[in-house]
Amino acid sequence: MEYSAQLQTMHEIACAAGQQIMQVYESGAPVEVATKDDASPLTEADRRAHQLITDALSGLPGGLPILSEESEAISYDERSGWQTYWLVDPLDGTKEFISRNGEFTVNIALIDNGIARAGVVHVPVSGFSYIGELGYGAWKIQPDGAAERIFPTTLTPEHQCLRVVASRSHLGEREQQIVARLRERFEDIEMVSMGSSLKFCLLAEGGADFYPRLAPTSEWDTAAAHAVLRAAGGDVVTSDFLPLRYNQKAELLNPHFMAMADASFDWREILQQP
Repeated sequence: MEYSAQLQTMHEIACAAGQQIMQVYESGAPVEVATKDDASPLTEADRRAHQLITDALSGLPGGLPILSEESEAISYDERSGWQTYWLVDPLDGTKEFISRNGEFTVNIALIDNGIARAGVVHVPVSGFSYIGELGYGAWKIQPDGAAERIFPTTLTPEHQCLRVVASRSHLGEREQQIVARLRERFEDIEMVSMGSSLKFCLLAEGGADFYPRLAPTSEWDTAAAHAVLRAAGGDVVTSDFLPLRYNQKAELLNPHFMAMADASFDWREILQQP
């Protein structure tokens, strides 16, 4: 099954935003960094990508509302009435952008009734993209436009090595507790480091198996890659094993969550406290 025209349009918009980001990235000029109210960094690349994406999405049929990390604050009273909307992070991994390690992305998601229905994660430096839509599947798009269907790894009872995606800095105490529980089931735990929303994409394409996140993230950080992973066959659940949903409360912070490549594997038996 080929991907939908809507997903293709989302991909084209993300790639165009990536070009704006790369103009700043490759300019050679010092990166000017402003500090937002939440103390996170903001660059000219964030602004350019935000403007391009919001202009492009606003021009699409349907006139869906847009929630972007760089938008003015929108009250929950207003957005609680949104059934379907765009959720955007114009530049996910601004710190990675500033440090120039290449692991930053453009994230565009379509949310429907709290569910990440479709998503595009574009990597400006490499030109690769990950796209997915529930009911269609997930693909990795090459810089030349060639599309490869992607699938996560299936864990069997004989599986003895588990690849866990972790932060580049360190594992927190609660993440260490989860890894300790996993070691009771798997002989070998391989830790894999990856930046921004690419952690989810690594699971979606079979490069890792599990990603616990027990630290704050915002909804725009996860939605696009969440959609890609679910479309590929994986899943994302809260620490209570409930589905991760969007726009359910006034604050836009996600609860702690776990992303898994093989949604059919019995993670609950291993991880849930007795």
